[in-house]
Amino acid sequence: MSLSWLPNALTVARILAVPPLVFLLLAEQYPLALAVAVFAGLSDLIDGWLARRFGWQSRFGSLADPAADKLLMTASYVTLAWLSHLPWWLVALVIFRDLVIVIGGYIYHRVFERLAKAQPTQLSRFNTFAQVFLMWYVLVYLAGFPLPPEGQIGLEWMVVVLGVVTLVNYTWIYIMKAVVISRKRRKAA
Repeated sequence: MSLSWLPNALTVARILAVPPLVFLLLAEQYPLALAVAVFAGLSDLIDGWLARRFGWQSRFGSLADPAADKLLMTASYVTLAWLSHLPWWLVALVIFRDLVIVIGGYIYHRVFERLAKAQPTQLSRFNTFAQVFLMWYVLVYLAGFPLPPEGQIGLEWMVVVLGVVTLVNYTWIYIMKAVVISRKRRKAA
């Protein structure tokens, strides 16, 4: 029996973890929220590794995995900002970046060429890791572990810098691809 369904099952489990995570945050049950957040973050690492290691990639997984990441991060960041544990401007930047990338990808898909699957860059993967690590840091602190507040400030700025850099990077990549496709179309016409 093949276990090729396992990466997709982990992605679905991560999506299903979002409502309990938000509920636990709102109920100020920070140790339990931390446990759910660690599960979600680790499941993301494991499902990606399994899919690549054993060739268990699927169209569903290539689209659902980044969507699960964005859902988890958006819900946790908005909730943490609502509870005054993250600044709203940071949350707005993270959401703005994701919206621009998704809308830009959709426009590229419709106008230039079909995108069969999401293709995150290594820098974008590091951006996601930094966002997850910031969430974990805040939750570890809220769960009662003594962490310096300067660490959170440093992580917030890392998320800002990586967010801006990856937004510019994706924009540049897809503008250059669009230019190449436009030139090929003009030559063919």
